[in-house]
Amino acid sequence: MPALEALLASSHRVVAVYTQPDRPAGRGRQLTASAVKRCALDHGILVEQPLTLRDPAAVAKLASYSPQVMVVVAYGLILPRDVLSIPAHGCLNIHASLLPRWRGAAPIHRAVLAGDTMTGVAIMQMEAGLDTGPVLVEKTTPIDARDTTGSVHDRLAAMGAAALLEALEGLASGAIAPRVQPEAGVTYAAKIRKEEAQIDWRQSAEQIDRQVRAFNPWPVAQTELHGTQLRVWAAEPVDKATAARPGAVVAADAHGIRVATGNGVINLTQLQLAGRRVMSAAELLNAHALDGVVLGTPS
Repeated sequence: MPALEALLASSHRVVAVYTQPDRPAGRGRQLTASAVKRCALDHGILVEQPLTLRDPAAVAKLASYSPQVMVVVAYGLILPRDVLSIPAHGCLNIHASLLPRWRGAAPIHRAVLAGDTMTGVAIMQMEAGLDTGPVLVEKTTPIDARDTTGSVHDRLAAMGAAALLEALEGLASGAIAPRVQPEAGVTYAAKIRKEEAQIDWRQSAEQIDRQVRAFNPWPVAQTELHGTQLRVWAAEPVDKATAARPGAVVAADAHGIRVATGNGVINLTQLQLAGRRVMSAAELLNAHALDGVVLGTPS
């Protein structure tokens, strides 16, 4: 979305916007347009929503726009070779990592989960391989100890929009030379599976903290309280040792719920019971006594 807004505010002419078909959303499961589609329509831009780009008719339609450049941001559909070859200056992808680290579907989640202290955004020329193309522009940003996937995403979205305009200007003027990605340092950011959000209290407090931050805002780290799902939206390691069983609540007050892990203690501060809103630890304690409770075990 920031990339499209930046293009619309620039001297570049957007001839069409491609986005996936409208999806059911909300309790009523009504078909809902994406934010990208709504933005394009608000600016009078033609919107195309093919089910696939492997359909010859869809490819011919795209070619009829005679694009000089195609910009791809989290489109979610594979672009075949015949599509990649349509634009005169190729297809540019805004990728949320410092390539070749974290090629693939979930680079921000994987960077936070791995404990990376630095990430960034790369404007890459697309080719048939998975995020293997040469890089035109790269911008870096630190991953703070309290950053979540959500906060890093928002920061990189703004950085990516600015980097895209820089890349387009560089391509037009010939001032930018594509940099071939090195073979060393390649890692892959596999798609996030919901089951990865389940907290294993035998892990260290540091690992669980990274899990909580990596899976905020989706799919959200979770455990069980009295056999009911308990989602953990925010937590922080505590400089404290304990001999308690992993998952055991060792202390709880308005400042948080301290839980023993395989190594250290973690303080849970924002939580959500199934079917309820997100609440503070103090609000949860008003409704649930946690003395002697071990999270993640049946009631």
